[in-house]
Amino acid sequence: METPYTFKEDVDSWKTVILLYNSALKEVGTKLEILNDEFQHVHQYNPIENIKSRIKTPESIVKKLKRYGYDVTIDNMVNYVNDIAGIRLVCSFTSDIYRLAEMIGKQNDLTVISIKDYIKHPKESGYKSYHMIVTVPIFLSDRVVDTKVEIQIRTMAMDFWASLEHKIYYKFEGNAPEYISRDLRECSGIVSMLDAKMLQLNNAILEAKAKQEEQAKKRIQDNNLDNKQQKEEMRLAGKKSEATSKTRNNTSFKASVGTA
Repeated sequence: METPYTFKEDVDSWKTVILLYNSALKEVGTKLEILNDEFQHVHQYNPIENIKSRIKTPESIVKKLKRYGYDVTIDNMVNYVNDIAGIRLVCSFTSDIYRLAEMIGKQNDLTVISIKDYIKHPKESGYKSYHMIVTVPIFLSDRVVDTKVEIQIRTMAMDFWASLEHKIYYKFEGNAPEYISRDLRECSGIVSMLDAKMLQLNNAILEAKAKQEEQAKKRIQDNNLDNKQQKEEMRLAGKKSEATSKTRNNTSFKASVGTA
């Protein structure tokens, strides 16, 4: 881990910080695309449906610092706001989430500094997602700066719920009526049931496919065995025919000699 870098409070420092976070998104985004391509190559399956990335707006950063009780400075922003650079991975199934999290954790040049599993432990609102805060080294011309990136991993159903929940609460500025919050929590439960059912169906499909492939393999083996047996029978029949022919020729020859 590199020693934390102290930034001056000026425009150039702000631009440098944004450069670092944009570079971190590029680094992590490229790693994730490579992992997805490798998974497709090895397993003929893409665990990542899509990748979204963003840099938090200055307004959101200031709001978060004030909520945490920190002065609005560039150093505080870098040290205490962990999701300035964010990447969201959207998957098909919950099993993909934990598979991807494991793959990310094994990257040698990424350091995982925190994990929050809102799938096993959902927020009170019903929000579900898997969050990782990682650091990636950004190599500048005169120094290396470890830069934080938040990685969110969720299913398409979870992403659908979270997007609508965000829009609804944004309209009410975070103070939605209780009945709306209650209905959102109920919808979150429906999303969980949908994810579980789709995972069950996917597992059933994979099992059925594996069974079909095994049956097809057995048929090929049986056909090969039948062909081998047929060839052996033909070989033996040929030998028998050849032996019979020789016997007939010998008998005819002896008969002709005796007549002579």
